Amino acid sequence: MSQLEKIYGVHAVEALLRHHPKRVKQIWLAEGRNDPRVQVLLALAADSRVAVGQCERREMDSWVEGVHQGVVADVSPSQVWGEAMLDELLDRTEGAPLLLVLDGVTDPHNLGACLRTADAAGALAVIVPKDKSATLNATVRKVACGAAEVIPLVAVTNLARSLEKLQQRGLWIVGTAGEAEMDLYDHDLTGPTVLIMGAEGKGMRRLTREHCDYLVKLPMEGSVSSLNVSVATGVCLFEALRQRKAGGKKK
Repeated sequence: MSQLEKIYGVHAVEALLRHHPKRVKQIWLAEGRNDPRVQVLLALAADSRVAVGQCERREMDSWVEGVHQGVVADVSPSQVWGEAMLDELLDRTEGAPLLLVLDGVTDPHNLGACLRTADAAGALAVIVPKDKSATLNATVRKVACGAAEVIPLVAVTNLARSLEKLQQRGLWIVGTAGEAEMDLYDHDLTGPTVLIMGAEGKGMRRLTREHCDYLVKLPMEGSVSSLNVSVATGVCLFEALRQRKAGGKKK
């Protein structure tokens, strides 16, 4: 049991049962919880022959840090993919791929929100450096609301080298920086694109910035100078999606 992780929350547990049922070893429900959402979990668990038990909410509170909603699952360790996964994904992808890079995002809530947004916007994968980055833990899965089980999270040893390889495969590297001269909305994001978001507060690292083909910024009209990284990621990814659905950046 010590090698298992505890994943909590209805969405996260349901996503695991739908997409990776073999990873789920046991589901725990708070005593008295028997609503329609739980019935869905029970049906999925039965289909995959996953054991379901009950316990007191106070005991669940001691297991996890966060709002567990009366649903906790014991699962096999999280899957973070290596760099070879990128080549496999790109080899079997038709059309212009869209990749998201998070350069040193350390807050698990931000990582979870970015995974959720990346999946919703149709990104192929999310890339993070192995060092100085949030890991795929229970908090990330809870915030991601199931997206962590769908969109690949790829951890690379050397981000600059990985960006070079992506450039060699024909992808354009677009970094976000407050001092950039070009607005996000004036840049064409319909081609094969790697979108880079910098760390909370510090932005992109110098070496990452040097590997960008373009730098873009979000136009800020108010008194604040920047947005939370997960919010900025959502704006950028959905602008890329808007352009792709419209057939180009022009309205």
